[in-house]
Amino acid sequence: MQDKMIESFNEQTRQFFEPMRKLNSLMLNNMEKLTQYQMESMKRYSQLGTERLRDASEIEDTDDLRDFGTRQAEMMNQLSEQMLKDAQALSEMSLEFKAELEKLFAESGQQMAEQAKQAGATATKTAEKAAPAKSQSTRGSSGGTKS
Repeated sequence: MQDKMIESFNEQTRQFFEPMRKLNSLMLNNMEKLTQYQMESMKRYSQLGTERLRDASEIEDTDDLRDFGTRQAEMMNQLSEQMLKDAQALSEMSLEFKAELEKLFAESGQQMAEQAKQAGATATKTAEKAAPAKSQSTRGSSGGTKS
């Protein structure tokens, strides 16, 4: 009997903490993906900046300066395109995370509703079992006072 109560308590505790565990896992995975993506982006931008500095240090005459200016304009276009791609990727990651959160909350809500329904059914059964015993004891005591 006591083992069943302990097992029941353990199961209820697991069910109670399961949604929080899933939420923490989801948030950790999302943070990991965002951090990884930002590190890759920072590496790309750092390399691009280093290349520009290296190109600037190799300017020796006006022709080199003109070529550098042309490459600089091309690099700015590439940078703009890359920043747009990064923004789109981050937006997609955010939408993915939002969808996963909504799914998790829907599952948790459904699970809580089922648990509430089960708890209500259990309480009703317990009340029904207790009700006949009360009515019998009430009849027995009232029957004794009438005689």
